Amino acid sequence: MTQSALTLAAGTSVPPAPHIDWAGLSGLVALLGGAVIVLMLGLLRSRLVREVLVPLLAIATFGATIGLGIWQWGEDKDLISAALRSDRLTIGVTWIVCLAGIGVVILSWRAIAPREAAHGEYYALLLSSAAGMVLLVAAQNLVSVFLGLELLSIPLYVLCATEMRREHSLESGLKYLIIGSVGSATFLYGLAFLYGATGTTDFSGIARTLRNGDLVTDPLLLTGIALSVVGLAFKSSIAPFHTWTPDVYEGAPTPITAFMATATKAAAFGIALRFFNDALAPASGDWGPALAALATISIIVGNAGALGQRSLKRLLAWSSVAQAGYMLAGVVVASRLGVQATVFYLAVYTVMNLAAFAVVVARERETGLGDDIMGFVGLGATKPLQAAAMSVALMGLAGIPATAGFIGKFVLIEATVDGGYAWLGVVIVIGSMISLAYYLRVIASMWMQEPVSAPVSAATGRPALAGASAADDSGSVALAALEGDPAPDARVATRRAGWEVLALAAIMGIATIALGIVPSPLFDLADAVGSVFAQFG
Repeated sequence: MTQSALTLAAGTSVPPAPHIDWAGLSGLVALLGGAVIVLMLGLLRSRLVREVLVPLLAIATFGATIGLGIWQWGEDKDLISAALRSDRLTIGVTWIVCLAGIGVVILSWRAIAPREAAHGEYYALLLSSAAGMVLLVAAQNLVSVFLGLELLSIPLYVLCATEMRREHSLESGLKYLIIGSVGSATFLYGLAFLYGATGTTDFSGIARTLRNGDLVTDPLLLTGIALSVVGLAFKSSIAPFHTWTPDVYEGAPTPITAFMATATKAAAFGIALRFFNDALAPASGDWGPALAALATISIIVGNAGALGQRSLKRLLAWSSVAQAGYMLAGVVVASRLGVQATVFYLAVYTVMNLAAFAVVVARERETGLGDDIMGFVGLGATKPLQAAAMSVALMGLAGIPATAGFIGKFVLIEATVDGGYAWLGVVIVIGSMISLAYYLRVIASMWMQEPVSAPVSAATGRPALAGASAADDSGSVALAALEGDPAPDARVATRRAGWEVLALAAIMGIATIALGIVPSPLFDLADAVGSVFAQFG
């Protein structure tokens, strides 16, 4: 006798299976299906298949996901018994994740990491992590949120360590695994407390319980909110829960660093918008001031930490901490304008960071200096395209007028003032002013200094700059110049950056300027995303 027959014999009815809307799930299915196909294709022995066809298929998968999102745009609906939701927020963040994914595949095309980890596994993990991001931002149930968070995180733990012959890459993966696990556990505890306080896991049920009951000041609920905020802060690199970020960003392969800096932030802030504006909207008086304080701390700590950095990847890591504080301001105000500002800034932040990391990848390949700032000195004279792309990206991140970053920060400030947090808008302005000190330092080194050559240490065979202090570096370069070393960089193994990396840097740099001059199309998309929340209209 089957289980169903036994159940009916006992006098109980069999619950109906949930209806699955495959059209609404098509983007998620495309990413997971693409990951499986890429993994299997990577098993073939042909070098052409592994090094060309596999990454092209990964790009095609991201492109297909974008196309499916266009097909489903405006078809807002619940999926799988309302555990997930396909709406303009889900699709908008999916597009940002896929844009970042395409950029990362391009940066990885000639990289060392896919060769050492095997191409199929590398790109399958990348697609799986992107699928986790889509699942996370689509979740409207506490269980779905945690599943998405883990599917996002676990592939990234492995990807950080894919340069297996480099100690710092393995260290990066281990650090991210340990600290990420702590963040996930904290988040899970928070979700458990929320379930204990409200008796439901659905966002709509949590919001309804908070409106109808007297739970807004309940210690169990407040503890759950606090732990959930901490868990999300770990994933989005918000201070003071950012301590893993500089080390992991520096040690991970640069394409993966770019993916974490862009796509992971998009997913984390996407679920933050849904979580706080749907499930916890009735308790905004409790979490709003706390998030505003976190945003302020993140802006101050991130900008202060970036001031003394010589590594461009560490500088961009500290910058991402400050940028997370700016974006958190859009979540704090809990308004349609706040959602619009956050989504707009997430999109332009992704574009600006892809331009910056593309130039970092190019310099790592060409100079042998890694991401040390000395590899960028005099870049305007030797590689003006790379210098221009990096300059535009950094000016955008600093919020210089005529860039997309300026428009994004302007809208965030407008949202904070409109939402009653004018003082937070002032903090954003002050943070942007501080950031000029380290962004302009890099720009000045590229355009206002003469190119220098880096001597190689006889003991290590590596550039002497790699482990030296700023004083030692400048002294070594000066000594080499005085001694008339004919070609010190001839001893440094270099290779070409790759046309695809330079093309990505140029396209993203142009997009940064274009969105700063004509931002209205992206504004319209961001405004449509903000309309998914019923309370905002």
